[in-house]
Amino acid sequence: MKRYIAELIGTMVLVLFGCGSAAIAGQVLGNFGIAMAFGLSIVAMAYVIGDISGCHINPAVSIGMWIDGRMDAKNLIMYIVFQCIGAIIGIAILAVIINSAPSLGGYSLTGLGQNGFGSASSVGLDVVGAILVEIILTFVFVFTVLGVTKKTENGIVAGLVIGLTLTLVHIMGIPLTGTSVNPARSLAPALFLGGQALQQVWVFILAPVIGAVIAGLLYKGLTEEDA
Repeated sequence: MKRYIAELIGTMVLVLFGCGSAAIAGQVLGNFGIAMAFGLSIVAMAYVIGDISGCHINPAVSIGMWIDGRMDAKNLIMYIVFQCIGAIIGIAILAVIINSAPSLGGYSLTGLGQNGFGSASSVGLDVVGAILVEIILTFVFVFTVLGVTKKTENGIVAGLVIGLTLTLVHIMGIPLTGTSVNPARSLAPALFLGGQALQQVWVFILAPVIGAVIAGLLYKGLTEEDA
């Protein structure tokens, strides 16, 4: 249970600060600033809960770990459940904060850092492009996580590498889809906003899962010893 609670807290922090930076100060921070907020959230949590739960705080990462044989099916399911709960709590806190600031006009106007394609994409990326982008970005992120966490001696730098990689994929992904690479991070704001965000969220659940499966299978294949 300690691991599950750690995943809940970590995902809550990631979503609150990452999505919060986009929703509250996105115009000031710009895409790079928002990307850094997501990346720094991972760095902070990695060094706090890494020894407790591994700091997945992302169903895609947990799926990759499961494929690579580092966790069983029961823990995979429980991790995903608690990650989604943590994301929802993070978005709930963010919604209260935004609604408490009259100048922001409420989260229905500012948004909650949701993902989107078509008219919801800064560059008008269509659904096929959104699926492709999210698969590729999730693959890169999960593949990196699997590699840097494989050896215990990498523990000192793993959090930094993972955080910088999340920043990297956000720098490219924010103008395209808002960057998901994390189904829990996408589901929570969509549940609160409804409408277009909820109608499109399937892309940001399906595509990261596909990217994670590809990363897990490829990494496992590359690192397995020949019989």
